Amino acid sequence: MKTSKSSRKKTPRRPTPHPAMTCRGQLIVFEGPDGVGKSTLAKMVVQTLNAQGRSCRLMSFPGREDGTLGQLVYRLHHNAAALGVQSISETARQALHVAAHLDVMERVILPALASGEHVILDRFWWSTLVYGKAGGIESSTLKALIEPEIRLWGDQPMTLFLIDRDTPIDRDEDAGYWQKLRGLYAGLAKESISAHRVESIYNTATLTDAMSEILARLPEAVRSKVKTGQRKAADQISMAFHPAKQSAQKAEAPTVFSRLGPAKPTVVFDTYWRFAVERQEVFFRRLQGLRRPWTADPIIEEHKFTNAYRASDRVSQYLIRNVIYRDDLSSAPEEVFFRILIYKLFNKIETWGLLEKALGAITYEDYSFRRYDAILSKALSRGERIYSAAYIMPPGSRAFGHSAKHQNHLKLLESMMRDDLPSRLAAARRMQDAFELLLSYPTIGDFLAYQFVTDINYSEITNFSEMDFVMPGPGALDGIRKCFSNLGGLNEPEIIKLVADRQADELARLGLQFRSLFGRRLQLIDCQNLFCEVDKYARVAHPEITGLTGRTRIKQKFSPISKPINFWFPPKWGINDAVAEFSPQTRKPAA
Repeated sequence: MKTSKSSRKKTPRRPTPHPAMTCRGQLIVFEGPDGVGKSTLAKMVVQTLNAQGRSCRLMSFPGREDGTLGQLVYRLHHNAAALGVQSISETARQALHVAAHLDVMERVILPALASGEHVILDRFWWSTLVYGKAGGIESSTLKALIEPEIRLWGDQPMTLFLIDRDTPIDRDEDAGYWQKLRGLYAGLAKESISAHRVESIYNTATLTDAMSEILARLPEAVRSKVKTGQRKAADQISMAFHPAKQSAQKAEAPTVFSRLGPAKPTVVFDTYWRFAVERQEVFFRRLQGLRRPWTADPIIEEHKFTNAYRASDRVSQYLIRNVIYRDDLSSAPEEVFFRILIYKLFNKIETWGLLEKALGAITYEDYSFRRYDAILSKALSRGERIYSAAYIMPPGSRAFGHSAKHQNHLKLLESMMRDDLPSRLAAARRMQDAFELLLSYPTIGDFLAYQFVTDINYSEITNFSEMDFVMPGPGALDGIRKCFSNLGGLNEPEIIKLVADRQADELARLGLQFRSLFGRRLQLIDCQNLFCEVDKYARVAHPEITGLTGRTRIKQKFSPISKPINFWFPPKWGINDAVAEFSPQTRKPAA
């Protein structure tokens, strides 16, 4: 959209153009909050234009290239402690971003534009305004911060695509904060404070749909070669950018999946079941005390994968045996809930052990923020990790006001306890009701709420069926996209439910024998996890089929722990006698 004269008055005065502005290249910016798909779409546009013979370069703010100021600012923003910086004020953080912007503009972007290259830029000074304002910086300070950047841009021709959607993609974001960012971006677009074109793209359908719309709105100087056949061009580049869509269509499983229709499975869907069978066989071979190798599958042998059943994993086993079911600790719901959350907020066995060693019995009755904070802060000062890398815990500083992440999470737990959340969870009729109670707290997104409600359900606080409700995480979403070339109108939770319901039929179709967990079939949480694991497995087994993230490597190598696990499951499942009979080394927790 064009800006009005009145709206231009709201921006800092624009000076004489920078000498480098006498150029032929077009600047095309993609903006929006994290999780709207702007980076993916920016990459696709670059590939589209280059394929059409246009000279096009992809850049991002603050920049992540090795040895640049942008890379240093990026690291400071996301992991300041690793660089020896304990905290950064929001104003200083945004000032660093502006400095990185100016650096890459002068060194790379402006010369590229001057040479006739088109530059596709992921983020702009809009992000400084939006994130700075969301972080509490005064408007006058923000305007002063961005003025050098606006002056350097001068009158460079620019089209800005504001990407929008109702919820973030594959991100565990604080919902209130994310919607606030979205609103601030919408406000900027409405005010049109940029003196250039702003195009809003609502990215809620397919990548092809979004790309078709973007191609149609590119400036004439850029799209002269792509303005005809835009839908076809969008389809082609969408498939080129996500080979899963192309390869899956060529490699759909030969069997007719009448009960899965209209969803269209790929060859990775068959791999999903073969992986589940073999991973479960590894579990049973280890349970029997057999020596390694436990599998002839080189991918499973070399790389780290979770068990087919979530409750069989080491971290879950420790939670069940050493945190929830303790004869020496209270079984009162509030105490059990407190222990579960203290353990799961960090999701690290060593952190629980650290607290237990320092405090003795971990109880809500004796809880003290000061004592817990002191223990965890001291561990951090020694360079110890107190959080697991299994999933990202939002820092929570905006909600609770502390600089250290663990302090905010302790305050989060205090808030839950004050609200008598354990009793409210116990009164919930459905797992989804309990999930929504957890989701209502700051820093708890969909993925964490589902993980936490599953962990709580191992205890006696709740007694939901694990077939009641599912919420896929980012890895599962990627795995689903690899397993299905088309979801046929179903959403991801519905796909997981369909797969869980059809597990016997699919295993029979492939002639596979799956050993269940002593009569307990795969539950929704297990099928969700298996989608996440097959996403990783397919990176090696089916490299031609990529998912949403485009990752190509499995990062973690398998390294067996020296101490075997004595497997023991929630007593209400009624399988522990069978486990003990199968494995003599498995025994009940000591009284």
